[in-house]
Amino acid sequence: MAEPELSYCAREVRRHDNDRFLTALFAPADRREDLFALYAFNLEVAKTREVVSEATLGLIRLQWWRESVEGVYAGQPRRHEVVQPLAAAVARHGLDRALLDRLIDAREADLEEGGQGSLDCLTNYADATGTPLVRLALRVLGVAEPLAHEVARHVAIAWALTGIVRAVPFHARNQWVMLPADLMAAEGVTETALFQGKPEPGLTRVAKAVADRAREHLAKARALRRSVPKTALPALLPATLADLYLGALAKAEHDPFAPRMLMPHPFRQARLAWAGMTGRW
Repeated sequence: MAEPELSYCAREVRRHDNDRFLTALFAPADRREDLFALYAFNLEVAKTREVVSEATLGLIRLQWWRESVEGVYAGQPRRHEVVQPLAAAVARHGLDRALLDRLIDAREADLEEGGQGSLDCLTNYADATGTPLVRLALRVLGVAEPLAHEVARHVAIAWALTGIVRAVPFHARNQWVMLPADLMAAEGVTETALFQGKPEPGLTRVAKAVADRAREHLAKARALRRSVPKTALPALLPATLADLYLGALAKAEHDPFAPRMLMPHPFRQARLAWAGMTGRW
């Protein structure tokens, strides 16, 4: 029997955010499309810097999405491949508009010149760009307990920080730095060398500092794991993947440009399957 055709949102998430696509497959069948709609929305706002040639155009694009969200809550969703499925998810689960607005607002930081000033600033950025999405996913899964949403915050920060370290080569190719400026200066890491793909040795120490902060948030999330309902699992599975990527980074001596870091992790599906069976993310 042929597999059912994926929706537009599911295809976009599978192609551009494959890790989250895999985690969504662990959700009940009647919740997956709403997760795909959320994740596709996040993709649309997150890629703003990549698809515009100047900051002003980026602001215009983000404003379009603000107006689209406003239309969703006014009962007049725009005819768009992501907006309409998002509107359906909002209607089914009573999703908090403020969380969607925060995801859009947070992406204005991507349009500013220069990276994050410090590790604390980068952590705040990870919180702003990641936490609302995981909390919305919990709502789709029917999880409203405040403690679960606190766990979601730690998982979101850890996942975002892990992604930032893994994306260093991609960002460098696009003349973009997300790493803490103060740590880069202290370790003698220059943007010029980074953009040339030949960074100074101090980059590994900067990457380790960011990775260690991610590990701290994973530990905080897991300290509360016993209090989180099993239904939250699909939203929290990025913690399992963060472990894999941080482990690979450690084996590569925290070099983001190491060949092993530029390839998909071969054990993603197996680790997710184990987490799904045991409920231990």
